Amino acid sequence: MRKALVLLTTVLGAAALGGVVYWHQSSAEPTREAAPASQPEATPVVAGVVQNGPVPIYLRGVGTVIAYNNVVVRSQITGPLIKVSFKQGETVRKGDLLAEIDPRPYQAQLDQAVANRDRDQAQIVNAQTNLNRYVPLQEKGFATGQLVDTQKAQVAQLEAMVKGDEAAIESARVNLSYTKLTAPLDGVTGIRQIDEGNIIHPTDANGLVDVTQIQPISLIFTLPETTFIEIQKELAKGPIKVFAYSQDDKTKLDEGELLLIDNQINQTTGTIRLRATFPNGERLLWPGELVNARLLLKTEPHGLTIAAGAVQQGPKGPYVYVINPDQSVQPRPVKVAQIDEGKALIASGLKENEQVVVDGQYKLQAGTHIQVLTGKAAEEANMQSAVEQAIP
Repeated sequence: MRKALVLLTTVLGAAALGGVVYWHQSSAEPTREAAPASQPEATPVVAGVVQNGPVPIYLRGVGTVIAYNNVVVRSQITGPLIKVSFKQGETVRKGDLLAEIDPRPYQAQLDQAVANRDRDQAQIVNAQTNLNRYVPLQEKGFATGQLVDTQKAQVAQLEAMVKGDEAAIESARVNLSYTKLTAPLDGVTGIRQIDEGNIIHPTDANGLVDVTQIQPISLIFTLPETTFIEIQKELAKGPIKVFAYSQDDKTKLDEGELLLIDNQINQTTGTIRLRATFPNGERLLWPGELVNARLLLKTEPHGLTIAAGAVQQGPKGPYVYVINPDQSVQPRPVKVAQIDEGKALIASGLKENEQVVVDGQYKLQAGTHIQVLTGKAAEEANMQSAVEQAIP
């Protein structure tokens, strides 16, 4: 009896297990469907908006800083240099004492000229006294006319000698003044060419030192001759600002005004020379310095600008990727008026508030779907893009 119960239980259990397996297999079969096709992954990019606002229009050139005045201080006389009163490279004012030549020989010449004049003036007094005696005697018949005329000639001769003495005195005074070498203008001294104790001559090639005017200072630069008419028109309206920048175009050195346009166009190079003046308050402009010049021609009141990185160069010219409403991109040719300080001024091809791709273009083509990154993700994408483009 117990064996029969065990056998019955085993059979029922197997039947139940078989039913479960059969039900699972039969219920799974109707739910089988084909997997959906995967969508292409959106390309991450950084986007920017076309902005409308005032944009300055610059003309760019390269120029050389030129001092308005540069004077070599030379001696007008010969003598030993007994004193040097300036430091090399220091700022001096007009009339400041720079050096002194031994004045004793020239002081002696002046004293001698003064003594000669005093002697001749004393002789004039004596001759004039004699003449005053002879004239009344002539009237009374006690002196001849020849004697009076001779005395008059002697007085005139002595007066002429006194005039010569006065000229000698003035010459001696001038030579004595030349013993003090002074600054001819406000400026900065250069390297001293003669040391104290040496004999200085008027014929010395380099003189004592050169003094260069630093404030104000000028810049001579060139622009294409095609810009001449525009500049001339704007100059007729009023002053034109000119900005001086360092050679790497990153540091603003000074701000000045256009002074003049040269009276001739260089036909060989097709350029025109211009001269601008700068106050040079911080002394960042130095004679002979090569700098970049930006002439502010005018300001466009409603200029369309985008980040300069959005502009790409293709076989047919510059273009940008415009973002469509469905988050796809389409390349569009544009005309760029200028690129300045990371901003591109668009003359045609875009409208205000349109979105364009600023970074990540190298992965794009017409119709590519994109994902616009923002915030930190956009910064990381910019860095990653720079790294990938740098790798050959």
